[in-house]
Amino acid sequence: MSNHIFTGSGVAIVTPMNADGSVNYDEYGRIIDFQIENGTDAIITCGTTGESATLSRDEHCKVIEYTVNRVAKRVPVIAGAGSNDTKFAAELSKEAETLGADAILSVTPYYNKTSQSGLIAHYNYIADRVNIPIILYNVPSRTGCNIKPETYAELCKHPNIKATKEANGDTSALVRTMALCGDNLDIYSGEDSQAYTITAMGGCGVISVFANVCPAECHQLIQKALDGDFKGSFEMQKKYIELMDALFSDVNPIPVKAAMNLLGFNCGSCRLPLAPMSDSGLSKLKETLNKYKLGVRN
Repeated sequence: MSNHIFTGSGVAIVTPMNADGSVNYDEYGRIIDFQIENGTDAIITCGTTGESATLSRDEHCKVIEYTVNRVAKRVPVIAGAGSNDTKFAAELSKEAETLGADAILSVTPYYNKTSQSGLIAHYNYIADRVNIPIILYNVPSRTGCNIKPETYAELCKHPNIKATKEANGDTSALVRTMALCGDNLDIYSGEDSQAYTITAMGGCGVISVFANVCPAECHQLIQKALDGDFKGSFEMQKKYIELMDALFSDVNPIPVKAAMNLLGFNCGSCRLPLAPMSDSGLSKLKETLNKYKLGVRN
């Protein structure tokens, strides 16, 4: 595949909230600019980290529209538009396209789940109704639904299904997927802890939670691997693994929003049912941020 949606570090960006729970667009704009100024290669909005599950349809579309306008073509914008309702996922994907998104991130159906043949029908239905690329999102720890290598091989035959964000933690399955799909499917790591590994295996980069806190470092880690400096990339992976783990010490995006707040951003709290971190958890997170000399605000 000659035309990648992006290569490098894409941030799974947080959605900052005001005290009343509404979206804080002023702060969101500041965070978008901070990301781009520090080397982030793509903005992924309205994903898990962006609390898409608790955004209304109207909010979802407004956040996508704001992101597209604020980014202003500086980097690609990928809009989360998945659902366990195929028809709604297709409608939301088309709206994201109309609003100017460069690509769609489409999570596997959750709760009701589906079979592998159901996945093929689900994604082909969506892909038939948009004219922009689709990144599949395989995260069985959250959805209870896993895309098998043979299913990827069938899905990537559709001209609009270009890539996957892979977060099933199974590198053996990933090797089989790469063998079956070849250049017809780009792979992005969906787990920060595997960012180096998947990129070194031939992936195009990462869609990252860690990049919210360390955009320049995440970009550098991936760029080194893309440039063939595997030792340098792996050294960065090892250096930041404790921080990456700390950002998943509670349910995502609870820790990363707490970390952003500690670093001087006004991200607010997560919407319920995601509750604030415990005092002990927050204290440990603060210690980890201080260890990396990231400028924690007291």
